[in-house]
Amino acid sequence: MGWFQRDKEGITTSTKEKRETPEGLWEKCSNCKTIFSSDDLEKNSYVCDRCNHHERIGSKEYFKILFDDGKFKELDAKLKSGDPLKFEDTKKYSDRVKASQMKTGLVDAIRTGKGKIDGEDIVIAAMDFAFIGGSMGSVMGEKMARAIDVAIKSKCPFMIISKSGGARMMEAGLSLMQMAKVSGKLGQLSEAKLPYISFLTDPTTGGVTASFAMLGDINIAEPDALIAFAGPRVVRETIGRDLPDGFQKSEFVMEHGFLDYIVDRKNLKETLALSLKLFRS
Repeated sequence: MGWFQRDKEGITTSTKEKRETPEGLWEKCSNCKTIFSSDDLEKNSYVCDRCNHHERIGSKEYFKILFDDGKFKELDAKLKSGDPLKFEDTKKYSDRVKASQMKTGLVDAIRTGKGKIDGEDIVIAAMDFAFIGGSMGSVMGEKMARAIDVAIKSKCPFMIISKSGGARMMEAGLSLMQMAKVSGKLGQLSEAKLPYISFLTDPTTGGVTASFAMLGDINIAEPDALIAFAGPRVVRETIGRDLPDGFQKSEFVMEHGFLDYIVDRKNLKETLALSLKLFRS
């Protein structure tokens, strides 16, 4: 005899009436594997409330978190990469760019916008790692340069949110030139006595770290972010020995004097708003 019996017949759900759970309603923390609803994770700024792991997010999410009411004016939205070197490895560079555009819905690896943080005007350039590893190409340098011009004209602070694998090899020297180009533009921003805030997220590596990512009037980072020129594996293989615990993580980098502070993403807007008001006073 079964433990449970139905009082009435015919109350089972037919196969046709069953509904599949739509994809995207649930997310798993990539660190502790805790399951969250997508809405809960978004409300928590894509930070796990169990282990405080900061999931990687893109410009769309950062702009929504930082700009008042998520409102901003996008700058140079249609600027996209050419293929001046006619580069080809396993596939043509032009095909790789088109594939990334279709996959991500982005035009290139950076988005720039002007808006307000707690009522304070600011121009922000945010990288997207999903687009060819957030690589620094000629479009990234040009969009940053133009965004700095807007900040100077508007007499407001400028901020870069770095998330990059470094220079875009498919553009060779044209990519490396962006390091000097953006650094020079930041010099003009400084001459205009306007603040530059550099926000380093996971990962910030290569030529981005070697240039403008470390030039901020304030250099800040997210917890446990990889910040490096060459990655840990490359360094380990080069020097032939084990690396210190937490090597090249944001906490290690701050301990050695390269960061001003580390801020949880949940507190980012509030902390930035205070910094902007202090710069203005």
